[in-house]
Amino acid sequence: MKDIESLILSWKQEPGSTYNTWFHWEERLKNFRSIRSGLLKIIDEIESDKFGRAYRDSSLETVLHSITEQKQIFKGADHAFIWKPKLRIPDIYEDRENQIAFGRFLHSCFECCKHEKDLENHVLELSEKKIKGLGPALMNLLYFLHPTIVLPSNTAILKGYNLIFNTNIKLGSWNDYLTMRMNTQKFNEKNSKHFSNDLGAIAGFLFDMGKASATKENVITESEIKHSPTKKKVQADDLDHTNVQGFLRDIGLALGHKVWIASNDRNRPFNGGRLYEGCLEKLPDKLKINKHIDAISLIDVLWLEEDKIVAAFEVEHSTSIYSGLLRMLDLANSEIDDNLKGIFLVAPDKRELEVQAQMSRPSFQMIKNLHVRYLRYNALSSHKDSIIQFGESLKALEKISVLL
Repeated sequence: MKDIESLILSWKQEPGSTYNTWFHWEERLKNFRSIRSGLLKIIDEIESDKFGRAYRDSSLETVLHSITEQKQIFKGADHAFIWKPKLRIPDIYEDRENQIAFGRFLHSCFECCKHEKDLENHVLELSEKKIKGLGPALMNLLYFLHPTIVLPSNTAILKGYNLIFNTNIKLGSWNDYLTMRMNTQKFNEKNSKHFSNDLGAIAGFLFDMGKASATKENVITESEIKHSPTKKKVQADDLDHTNVQGFLRDIGLALGHKVWIASNDRNRPFNGGRLYEGCLEKLPDKLKINKHIDAISLIDVLWLEEDKIVAAFEVEHSTSIYSGLLRMLDLANSEIDDNLKGIFLVAPDKRELEVQAQMSRPSFQMIKNLHVRYLRYNALSSHKDSIIQFGESLKALEKISVLL
């Protein structure tokens, strides 16, 4: 194998590597909070014995859907949790004691898992329960709680680890996972200038090495992580996402509103300039005292009147609808919800069935009373110019959207 530092550098420079398509993907950070909130819901349902006896339509399925949409590295992360009735695995649906142990493990990792030793103690305590079918794939959930001490786990990451470290550990063993996590942590520290405190970076490296080794065992070259369509797809997704934000910006300004662009999207290029041009540089001070302000500032587009938010728009081109709805829920549950006149989920026409399916989930029933409206891309694109020229109020968008 070539020099490891050269390998890392060539990997980071590849447009199609997970380092560029996922780790530095702005939407990745948006998912952290929504997944954490979903895990809290799972814990609460288990404690109150409302978790259910199946995976389908459960709160766990909802959270895993948000994770698996990050296909660059988490595709298939839900397989370990899908109920397999013939095998009775994973045994957290029909066995109440195992379910409680699963919930307490999640709760412990939420409340008192601040260091590597805490994590190891909780893992060892859970492994002693010998819950059939519940293994290190669980770390794909916990990564979103503690990204600096939890290493995601899947087949490709394991293959990459075995290749880099010249070992042969197996998938599914808690002890092997802890060994892999410890050695990867040391490797990460040794090469800290190339990676990050967030173990997602080193996990992405191992993932790409593992995928490459699946086709050419023990030989890794730069070309083996080239030509991935993922980067092109992400760029296209971001372009469409940005265009829609730009449409909403221009309509809002034309209707006389102040406009806020999500804090992590402000500098995106749009129409020869930047997306934030003509928009608020910062949210009004009156809003900053709100406990939900961090989540609210990430909503894709906000329209304001006299320092009050009157309309909110989440653009979900290809990312998790769950994350966007949760940010809307934060807005509606804040002290400023009395001023809201419109909450819109803006998505491609082809996602309509998916939007309807998500809204029908039991986990999302609490959102229905927010009167969220679905605004299709084509409707927005077709009518934006006439709304800018002749529109007088938010009612113009209500006419081209549907109530969910």
